[in-house]
Amino acid sequence: MAQNSSSSSCLRVLDTAVVKPSGPPLPPSSLPLTFLDLQWIHSPPVERIFFYRLTSTRDATDHLISDLKRSLSTALRIFFPLAGHLRVTPGCTAAATRHDIFYQPGDGVAFTLAEYDGADLGDLASDHQPRQVAELALLVPRLHPAVGNDGAALLAVQATVLQPRGDLALGVTVHHAACDGAGSTSFLHTWAAACAGAVESFPPPPIIDRTLVVEPVQGLYDHYTSSLPSTDEMEFVKMSPDQLLATFTLSGEQLQRIKDAVADEAARRGAQTPPRCSTLVAALGFVWSCYLRAKADSGDGAGEPESPTYFIVPVDHRPWMKPPVPSTYFGNCIGPAIGAAPKRDLASAGAGGLFTACTAIAEGIGRALASPEWETMVERIKQVGARGVLSVAGSPRLRVYGIDFGFGPPAKVEIVSVARTGAMAVAEIRGRAGMEVGMSLPPAGMAAFRSCFDDTVEWLASSPDSSHSTSYSC
Repeated sequence: MAQNSSSSSCLRVLDTAVVKPSGPPLPPSSLPLTFLDLQWIHSPPVERIFFYRLTSTRDATDHLISDLKRSLSTALRIFFPLAGHLRVTPGCTAAATRHDIFYQPGDGVAFTLAEYDGADLGDLASDHQPRQVAELALLVPRLHPAVGNDGAALLAVQATVLQPRGDLALGVTVHHAACDGAGSTSFLHTWAAACAGAVESFPPPPIIDRTLVVEPVQGLYDHYTSSLPSTDEMEFVKMSPDQLLATFTLSGEQLQRIKDAVADEAARRGAQTPPRCSTLVAALGFVWSCYLRAKADSGDGAGEPESPTYFIVPVDHRPWMKPPVPSTYFGNCIGPAIGAAPKRDLASAGAGGLFTACTAIAEGIGRALASPEWETMVERIKQVGARGVLSVAGSPRLRVYGIDFGFGPPAKVEIVSVARTGAMAVAEIRGRAGMEVGMSLPPAGMAAFRSCFDDTVEWLASSPDSSHSTSYSC
């Protein structure tokens, strides 16, 4: 990510270290990538920041950093592939390229300790004001080539003390080819429990066995190798130098109102089978409709109003694979569910836009589970990326606000990498029912989206019979 020079002068790197798995050296290990891992090999890494409010003195903070390193070593013993690196498998040919994750004794994870006095936690972790992506990007580490090896590192950590109060920003960067969100957050929950000394809170240990994922069609890996999109193609948006990141929340009550509005609209249209509007679908549909309406109102809705636009939500296929894959499988086992609808219908005011969005997303999820169509997945991703797409990173099921290292739950969690992928970041709300969504847009786009979001929330609150009201505007 681009970094603001004035902000970077406020960041001081105090120490860099390599944290290795604890205990006796583990034997060398090679984990071949599956076709589900391979789909992410060119994807930008997943960058998260966990903000924590601390009340400790400088000496206590030094002790805390020591505890973070010690417990990271413990967690890496359990999730040892993350200490390794991604490489081209030795001995393979250009006609049949293979990749694997290779770990050998001495491998470890880069751990950076830094200090930042450009802004405090209240500014960086605000729920109400957009923040500069260039500033947040300083708080996440980059994945450098593996230490002492050819290939790419899979995990990097940066602990930044926010001066003058001494709060903590814990940046974690993970290569998506190593694991999906379920795997990376299981690692984070394990690390946090080890740091807090809460052995009873350890998640179930990961199952590290890539042979559990069976190719549904022979030759699928080679097909993906030859047709995968490049890193540039995986970045569905181009970041502006003044790109912003902001958080929007939907309470449990608001999400229920969305579901009610969609059900009422389905009844009004005489739909025999209303869309399966879960809480997640309600949140995603609400944001997608607001996003398209904001683009249309700001003159950024390129293409014909009747042309389709797309939405991608990741679906966990562990229970649906043949044979099923265990829930604790460590690796990638997600695929895209693609919803499609005309721009004009999505951007319509009132319950019409919500109904269209939620129906398209629910139908996309249903199709993905019933028939994943792995053979054409790469081509479909390229197609929708070229025509305009909004996608999802994260999930409320990952419980990121439950990652407590012993000094309380996070005050805020951000997925900074959505600024490059154009995805919306999704998580549970801290301490109450509902969902939060992180959006990254240029300033003008952010202002238009915020206006549409706020107007639609106000419409939901003031419309007892939402299905017939189309009076709000953005």
